[in-house]
Amino acid sequence: MSEQDTGLRARLIDAGVELVNTEGAQALSLREIARQAGVSHGAPRRYFPTHLELLSAIARRGFAELADRAGQTMATTTAPGDPREQLAALSRAYLDFARTRRGMFELMFRHDLLESNQLGLRETSLPLFALLADLVTRARRHPSADSAPGTDQAPPAVVAAALWANLHGIAQLWLWGSLPLAAGLDDIEPLLQAALDAHLGPVRR
Repeated sequence: MSEQDTGLRARLIDAGVELVNTEGAQALSLREIARQAGVSHGAPRRYFPTHLELLSAIARRGFAELADRAGQTMATTTAPGDPREQLAALSRAYLDFARTRRGMFELMFRHDLLESNQLGLRETSLPLFALLADLVTRARRHPSADSAPGTDQAPPAVVAAALWANLHGIAQLWLWGSLPLAAGLDDIEPLLQAALDAHLGPVRR
């Protein structure tokens, strides 16, 4: 691929990222992405054979931004040596990303994109999940840990997967307005702490 082609391909992805962040995933038609990028309506097809491939390339940018945010949040935590605090920071970054990048968050986990696995989209979350599982392992071994019933028997990857599912559900239901209404909350932090306690056990004082 020539330098010009590489630049135009990146421009189409940039246009899609801008659209999804400002107008939501529903705005990501090929025609609108092409218009935003300042190219002909047929140009995207020359670089992305299918619409799903272009959407997957846009979603990969979202996973990269989420990983960057998680790293920055964890680096600034007040207790960098405490794996549970690191895990809480990672979880906050995930929930904050869902809140501030709602369109991108929805796109990243669209079932048709994940099922098609264009550009290996499903695998893009694996490094972040590996970090989550590592933090779960270390948090369970930490002196302050008071494991929840059954978590000692479950492999770290299983506990990490359950925690991820819990966080994703919290994020989605919070965005829909269901959790604030049902729980009578205006802050998501108590739900995050409850999820950590449920999967890791309460902190031993």
